[in-house]
Amino acid sequence: MTDEIVPPDPAALLIKRLATRVRDIRKAQGLPRRLLSEKSGVSPRYLAQLEAGEGNISISLLQRIATALDVKIETLLSETAPWDREVQRVATLYRHAPRELQQQVRGLLAPQNPATLRAGRICLVGLRGAGKSTLGKLAGDALKIPFIELNREIEQHTGMPLSEVMAFYGQDGYRALEAEAITRVIGAHDKMILAVAGGLVAEEGTFGQVLERCHTIWVRTSPAEHMQRVRAQGDLRPMQGNPAAMEQLKLLLQTRTPLYQQAEAEINTSNRSVSASLNDLVKIIASRGFLEVSAE
Repeated sequence: MTDEIVPPDPAALLIKRLATRVRDIRKAQGLPRRLLSEKSGVSPRYLAQLEAGEGNISISLLQRIATALDVKIETLLSETAPWDREVQRVATLYRHAPRELQQQVRGLLAPQNPATLRAGRICLVGLRGAGKSTLGKLAGDALKIPFIELNREIEQHTGMPLSEVMAFYGQDGYRALEAEAITRVIGAHDKMILAVAGGLVAEEGTFGQVLERCHTIWVRTSPAEHMQRVRAQGDLRPMQGNPAAMEQLKLLLQTRTPLYQQAEAEINTSNRSVSASLNDLVKIIASRGFLEVSAE
């Protein structure tokens, strides 16, 4: 009778992987455990136990350690091997570089043909309520290409609804997840229609990547229809207890208009039916050759 083979304990493997990641990243940065303790607020003794693979750690403490190491918490937990030390070092330098320098680096690394770089990817930008998600899904179905809503991609990746993402990561953390999601979906799709949150255009680095790697279309409408559609979706927050909401919306639209105008094309859905707006969108995609990878 042969001995029964006992499968490895997934929890034990995770703890071992976490211990190795924290220890290797700390050493790669030349960071003494005492200094990591000061930066993270986690005691040296607890860090020693963690790096030895002893005991469990709470998510909140692990997030503090990841922040102190200047890495994403996913890097410490992912089953896939992290980048080598040199790539990690370059990635850290890139994250802390000015936005202008980040754009220069992307320009040096990117192919020279913008049409090839953008492939058949189309990104819809605009304030909430303009019709990005509705039109994006319908156009994706009509053109038989994937439709991706970036916030849903973030929810699937983190395993939590957007409200919890915002509560857990905060606004800065959400923006970092948003930038990572852009990179992820661009890397996974040569053809797609992508709808992004209205505020993404205010993040220069992230919006720069979108402009560089996607054909962009500004989906716009009037402030009144923006407000009406948001309320029709069941969200009464824009108006509840805020009589100045419409003026604030107009100011926001005015502020972001120069950013949205960087898009290659635009459609106006104001006083237009969904079918008419869909027809406008599909016509623009066809006339501008946005799905032709070799188009100029």
